[in-house]
Amino acid sequence: MIVRILCLLAFALIFNSCHGQQTAKTEKEDTTPRTFEMVAVPSMITDPGERAKYLVQHYWDKFDFTDTAYIHLPDITEQALTNYIDLMKYVTPEVATSSIKGMMHKAAADSSFFAHMAGLYEKYLYDPNSPMRDESLYIPVLESVLAAPVLDEVNKIRPAHLLELALKNRVGEPAIDFTYTLADGKTGTLYNVKADYLLLFFYNPDCHACKEITEQLSGDPLIGRMMSDKKLKILAVYPDEDLEAWRKHIPDVPAAWINSYDNTVSLKNDEIYDLKAIPTLYLLDKTKKVILKDVTFNQLMEFMQMQTN
Repeated sequence: MIVRILCLLAFALIFNSCHGQQTAKTEKEDTTPRTFEMVAVPSMITDPGERAKYLVQHYWDKFDFTDTAYIHLPDITEQALTNYIDLMKYVTPEVATSSIKGMMHKAAADSSFFAHMAGLYEKYLYDPNSPMRDESLYIPVLESVLAAPVLDEVNKIRPAHLLELALKNRVGEPAIDFTYTLADGKTGTLYNVKADYLLLFFYNPDCHACKEITEQLSGDPLIGRMMSDKKLKILAVYPDEDLEAWRKHIPDVPAAWINSYDNTVSLKNDEIYDLKAIPTLYLLDKTKKVILKDVTFNQLMEFMQMQTN
């Protein structure tokens, strides 16, 4: 009996010792400072484009997507993501798309981490107030979300809707035609407006940002010269229902512009165009293919200046 008790005591001491070591090990792991370890580009790759390609393709190789502690460390995770997005301008769209989908596949190792990364991508690539907004990069994110087995169908409803909107009126594709109505009741269609360039300006008469864009466009010498030379036309479209407010602000829109409203409100109700924020600018060529989609005034002017140089 005494021997049995001594054996039990010895076992208890051994168990407690091992448990203490495991606890200490776990605590040590939990308190180890976390960092984002950047991959090293092999020295044999000397071409700048190839180095950027390698970095984008292997950017997340050393990141542990199963460590959910990174969700609460935005200085590491969020900063790493914004740096990653910034690198995309140095690679082809094909490389960017492949890399993003590969990264999201890795993130799917943990459902909470996957949802967190999807949210960060929306914040930086889709939010209208983000300076990094880029629909072409956000599309592969949405496609990855819809293909992910870690999300249920309910959580895929909104991403599916966003993808549907993103795929409309893409750069390089023909813009969707629509009918607009003028103050005198006459109507016209997008495709009947003839010009080398057509600027679509979706606006709201009571919108402060819309007023700023109107002043910038009307006061810019290059825009004025292109309009005088008949190379550019501006079609301003009010997509909502309050015609009383629209008529009240007709004098605020330059007379040289085509100032109109959507009588059927189909632009808004049928979401023919992705108007997630007002104002929204689209630039079309003479065949009505989309050149620029949902851009800022500065982005518009950068393009226009390049065309005249």
